[in-house]
Amino acid sequence: MKILFLGDVVGRPGRAVVARRVPMLRQELKLDFVIANGENLASGVGITMEKAEEMFRAGVDALTSGNHVWKKKEFVDYLARTDEPRILRPANYPDAAPGCGYRVYQVGAVKLGVVNLQGRIFMDPIDCPFQAGRRAVHELKSKGATVIFVDMHAEATSEKRAMGHFLDGHVSVVVGTHTHIQTADEEILPGGTAYLTDAGMVGVAQSVIGVEIAPILERFLTQVPVKFEVPKSGEVILCGAVIEVDPAGRATSIRRIQERHPYGGDVRS
Repeated sequence: MKILFLGDVVGRPGRAVVARRVPMLRQELKLDFVIANGENLASGVGITMEKAEEMFRAGVDALTSGNHVWKKKEFVDYLARTDEPRILRPANYPDAAPGCGYRVYQVGAVKLGVVNLQGRIFMDPIDCPFQAGRRAVHELKSKGATVIFVDMHAEATSEKRAMGHFLDGHVSVVVGTHTHIQTADEEILPGGTAYLTDAGMVGVAQSVIGVEIAPILERFLTQVPVKFEVPKSGEVILCGAVIEVDPAGRATSIRRIQERHPYGGDVRS
């Protein structure tokens, strides 16, 4: 099985490049499944169903998320009232939180499990991602999943790295998100799990993690809250990873992707 994972897709520029490139990548790379982190789809923060549908039309099969999944109230309400199998929120939020943190997807003859977890270092104090991850993997395997992909949405590289080793040999892939900066430490861990600390982002390259530079600098210099805006044009960097997994669920390769594409403000381009 060949899986493409895209790092945090940021706002309209990120969505536009996903819409343009994912159909091509599915053909070029002969992909079986595409996952993207979508917590920043809507104006750079949060998700709406309209923006999620753009990703599904582009060929994304499943969206993971993180702490920003709760930013749009209408989307929280949506998670609470519907069973949308293609959108995940972190599994280690309390059970009372709306939405689901892991799912099984049928990909040809193979059952693929996808797990979304969120770290706690420098982030909100939620349930333990390690215990939640262990429970999710156990349940996915009980449902017949032989390939399991984990998006570890976390700030600290140490926590992501620890999760990779914690789940090594129990899952096929552990890839980190949240920092929007792609790391260069892809490897197959000793137990057969593909690992990458952070996939990066799909967003405007000349920015600070996908948003306009000037407001970020103002915030750092003054500590006064400002409104962050996604740039309306500029070169977009598309970051992610392609992972190949054998029928037994062991990763055989992981390769980072980093492409640059022009963007002129047209989401349909």
